[in-house]
Amino acid sequence: MNFPFWDGETPLLLDGAMGTILQERGMKPGTQPELLNLSDPALIASVHRDYLKAGSRVLYSNTFGANAHKLRKSGKSVRAVISAGIAIAKREASAYSAAVALDIGPLGELLEPMGTLSFEAAYELFREMAVAGAESGADLVVIETMTDLYEAKAALLAVKENTTLPVFVTMSFDETGRTFTGCTVASIARTLEGLGADAIGLNCSTGPDRMSPLLRELSENTRLPVIAKPNAGLPDPVTGQYDMEPDTFAATLADCLEYVSIVGGCCGTSPEYIRRLRETVSGKRVHANAVQLPSFVCTPVAPCKITGVRVIGERINPTGKKRFQQALLENDLDYILDVAVKQEDAGADILDVNVGFPGVDEVSMLPRVVKKLQSAVSLPLQLDSSNPDALEAGLRVYNGKAAVNSVNGNREVLERVLPVVKKYGAAVVGLTLDKNGIPQTAAERVAIAERILDAALSYGIPKEDVWIDCLTLTVSAQQEQAMETLNALRHVREVLGLQTVLGVSNISFGLPNRGLIARTFLTQAMQCGLTLPIINPNQQDMMDAVTAYRVLSGEDAQCRAYIARFADAAPVTQTAVSGNSATIQDAIVKGLQAEAARLAKAALQENAQQSRDNAELSETPASDNPELSETPASDNPELSETPASDNPELSIVERELIPALDRVGEAYEQGKAFLPQLLSAAQAAQAVFEVLRESLAERGGASVQKGTIIVATVQGDIHDIGKNIVKTVLENYGYHVVDLGRDVPPETVVEAVTARNVKLVGLSALMTTTLPAMEETVKQLKQLASPPVIMVGGAVVTPEYAAHMGADYYAKDAKASAEIAKKVLG
Repeated sequence: MNFPFWDGETPLLLDGAMGTILQERGMKPGTQPELLNLSDPALIASVHRDYLKAGSRVLYSNTFGANAHKLRKSGKSVRAVISAGIAIAKREASAYSAAVALDIGPLGELLEPMGTLSFEAAYELFREMAVAGAESGADLVVIETMTDLYEAKAALLAVKENTTLPVFVTMSFDETGRTFTGCTVASIARTLEGLGADAIGLNCSTGPDRMSPLLRELSENTRLPVIAKPNAGLPDPVTGQYDMEPDTFAATLADCLEYVSIVGGCCGTSPEYIRRLRETVSGKRVHANAVQLPSFVCTPVAPCKITGVRVIGERINPTGKKRFQQALLENDLDYILDVAVKQEDAGADILDVNVGFPGVDEVSMLPRVVKKLQSAVSLPLQLDSSNPDALEAGLRVYNGKAAVNSVNGNREVLERVLPVVKKYGAAVVGLTLDKNGIPQTAAERVAIAERILDAALSYGIPKEDVWIDCLTLTVSAQQEQAMETLNALRHVREVLGLQTVLGVSNISFGLPNRGLIARTFLTQAMQCGLTLPIINPNQQDMMDAVTAYRVLSGEDAQCRAYIARFADAAPVTQTAVSGNSATIQDAIVKGLQAEAARLAKAALQENAQQSRDNAELSETPASDNPELSETPASDNPELSETPASDNPELSIVERELIPALDRVGEAYEQGKAFLPQLLSAAQAAQAVFEVLRESLAERGGASVQKGTIIVATVQGDIHDIGKNIVKTVLENYGYHVVDLGRDVPPETVVEAVTARNVKLVGLSALMTTTLPAMEETVKQLKQLASPPVIMVGGAVVTPEYAAHMGADYYAKDAKASAEIAKKVLG
């Protein structure tokens, strides 16, 4: 895209920080910066003016948090705050021919399934901002500081569907190389480009030195211009001053121009940083990003590059499956989730999702199933439907880059489905059939494949997003068609250079020993260029064939995956994996809420039955039962080793629930699991807790709660994502959590602690401007006669600053908070 405010050949210079500069210029702690557009426009204008003098050619309006969610307490309207912010910036920019960007930041609340805010509600909040900005005269929109790809998608769609403005999107990554919610660089790059962003990049979190490797990785995963807007290094834990001087900042960021073309500054930067950056990049040229991208689908946490054979699981499909059909008709989404989890455990790379069945409204069912699956499964999805409206509904709520199954050679189908595929940046499967049916020859199928490819390219769908299915026909009826399929497949892969798809199991229909035919055909097809077999991954022999092929093709370097699969494998006794999660702990770890609750109920019922059996035995006189009277308890291990618990609810908490959360927490700390898995497990644990609470209420038992903890986001800070995550995890470890909310004055925290005699308090802050409020809260709590133990955390808090303010513990995340609670409360 050509921008009227940028030639695309020299670096485009953005502005620097707003919040930290306002703080330096007298903004009072706890003030919402966006409201200064109305109460002190001169202050905002002075910041814009200084950045323009320093060389900025794009100003970010002071509207970062000007959404209805954050403005609610102020009583000010979104339109009033945004129109004022845009007007201030445009007045200053006019003298410099600079552009003004509507600045949109995060909503401050987690979207489902990690939180409670729906995708649709988030879209509406962003839509209101986008419309107000466009009507106020913004030249472009910047969506920045995002850590959740789902939220970024909601914002991007809101802008694209309601304005004609260019859109830049930048995400914030931490030292792990992922965002706070676990998103990978590749996932955000391919998803945002597919959704129509005009430039993408990174901002905040760290300085240009630590951001540089991530920026290079980003450039390798997108054709779009790359944006870099880093902090001025890292903040000092005591003074809050950032540690990178303007000269170092500018020189380090200038070194990134090999793969970055749009630059500016975030937290800790000032007009002086932008001035030095302008001087350093003056006269330099930017490089066009002409990277060759591989075929790709993803979820935020699981990128899937199609650079070899990738298995598409076929089991989420009602065809010939009575139990699945029943689940659809009864809205039993937990059963569908269980089918998905089993395929993920069995090694599938992508899951095909088909919910088409008589009596089922696909348009409403497909997005519901997509949301359910993405609550616990990390694999990318292939949405399988002949209903274009259902496909659009599913793609809209999908988090990441999906595939669509399918289009065919019919012009009407291509014209209806391909625009939807393009809009949502999906990959698409093209079936080599048309209104005349399935051709009998390989050449005819190839011709249809070429027609599908040409149509996709005409809609702007890149070649790597076109996958071709040459169609498998059963050899029991059309034996010669097996070779026609293989010949067509080879041509599509080798000559057209496209990814290839086949539903392999069709080949053996109507024959005995179907597995042998299917497995042999699968191997033949992979040798001919099949890259995306659609199979049942729970059939071990089929997955074994894929594993072996990856070794022989060289894809499995040094046979690592093959050795890992077979070196210590138990003898194979069956070809299909079946059965539900074996334990409550397993169900919690996998995030299966309904299954975890079912197993908890079963465990309680088993304990109750055992108690009744034991009571009956205790009422039988020993003389009436000589076998028992003569057998010591130690000789009857079934009775002695598994006695009925007097408090079965507490037993489940201690033996199943807490160990499960510990397992997920350890995986989270090791970078093997991410925030979605952590919260999914917490939600499954919550389902178990509800069962335990009901059981306790019925029998009048003692509470399973271990103690009370107060949590709060400090005064002036309206972000509570981190605090809410901590609350969820602590509650599922058995603690009673009193949530005081966000923007909580120190006096309110002190009053709550005194009234409840609480022994542990957790304080959160996300903004550097609210750290003084956190320090004041700690100070007042420590002045109590019996002060509580205080743990602090949040994006801007460090261990050193925690110690400086007098807090007892620094909690880097929810898992650390749970460990601190164990130490303090047991």
